[in-house]
Amino acid sequence: MTVKFEKIEDNKVKLTVTVEAEEFNKGLDAAFKLVVKDVTVPGFRKGKVPRLIFEKKFGVESLYEEAINYVINNTYYDAVNEAKIEPVAQPVIDADFENMGKDKPFTYFATVVVKPEVKLGLYKGIEVKPLSQIVTDEDIENELNNLLTQHSELVLKEAEAENGDTVVIDYEGFKDDKPFEGGGATNYSLKLGSNSFIPGFEEKLIGIKAEEERTIELTFPEDYHAEDLKGQDVIFKVKCHEVKTLEVPELNEDFIKELNHENISTVAELKTDITTKLTTKKETEAKNHLIDTVVDTASNNAEINIPEEMIENETEAMINDTAKRLEQQGMNLDLYLKYTGGTKAGLHEQFKGQALKRIRYNLTLEEIAKTENIEVTEAELEAEFTKLSESYNLPVEQVKSFFPDTLALEQDIKLRKAVDFLVDNVKEIE
Repeated sequence: MTVKFEKIEDNKVKLTVTVEAEEFNKGLDAAFKLVVKDVTVPGFRKGKVPRLIFEKKFGVESLYEEAINYVINNTYYDAVNEAKIEPVAQPVIDADFENMGKDKPFTYFATVVVKPEVKLGLYKGIEVKPLSQIVTDEDIENELNNLLTQHSELVLKEAEAENGDTVVIDYEGFKDDKPFEGGGATNYSLKLGSNSFIPGFEEKLIGIKAEEERTIELTFPEDYHAEDLKGQDVIFKVKCHEVKTLEVPELNEDFIKELNHENISTVAELKTDITTKLTTKKETEAKNHLIDTVVDTASNNAEINIPEEMIENETEAMINDTAKRLEQQGMNLDLYLKYTGGTKAGLHEQFKGQALKRIRYNLTLEEIAKTENIEVTEAELEAEFTKLSESYNLPVEQVKSFFPDTLALEQDIKLRKAVDFLVDNVKEIE
């Protein structure tokens, strides 16, 4: 086999692959074995037609398509390795049909989109302003308030509804004295100030009391999603059944007992626990901020012309992963889009931006690992297997059996080490 390499444009090359006549004849042999199974010729049982009879009746040319597939499947990846290229999409294949035939060499052409070259910019000494890891009294107070709110409950009140209260209402909307679709509900719980209704609706319910009825005049916004209601004057008839207010518990030892947290029986112990958790949280946030900043900066500083095919493949892979996760939760992608009001085109566009970012990150980190001679040791690989075995609660040897080729696993470790390299070489600024 001979392989000629030609660069035809950025990230695209053409391979001209010529195989010996012997290889093409093997393809014809394989094609005959495949095709003859379904062939019937008078005087012979189905699938038992001799090769000579087959070729006289149908012509050797009837085997060419399958023979070409056989040859390409058996030689393409060897040709790619010989040319030392990294394809990122399926090739476009053409062939020299005029000169092909039995006992002749066979030539085919593969137009291949390859992994782009990466020209690194600044990646060592990137300036990053670190996030504060100090837990303040205000942070603790906010956590305590959140905890109290989580354990609050709505209770009935006889007084007028105030902003922040919840009202249970029946309502119906009218346009030109006729009810409009989707404009009504019964026993609907609405928190005033939540801004979940069109502007003005909630504000005009402030001061309402249980069993009170009100008529509210409003105008729908010009950018409302329903065409027939954009900018239209409407009337809502509302009846209030209940007014509820949020009753927040007091922060005392009785509340602490209700929480039933292990080893926490006083307010002071609760604050200590919150401080510890907030410290861990802030440390994690600071670390993630540092990593995100240096990787983002390094990738933005790099010059990479990413082929559209590579972005498209990554986008589709992300959509497929999402579909699989939804299936595990008992939902399919179409149903998810229906509930969320999304479309496949919109989802594709959303993931496309994420795919581009992910590709830039990985290509940049790969080039940094290459430039800095970052390698994976046997000890690091063994440690990774141990971590995976603990994560999946499986024996190490069984985990290893899942990775007959460790290249992908080693690549993941390499990328993480490249991230560590960037972090180790960061320049922190005030």
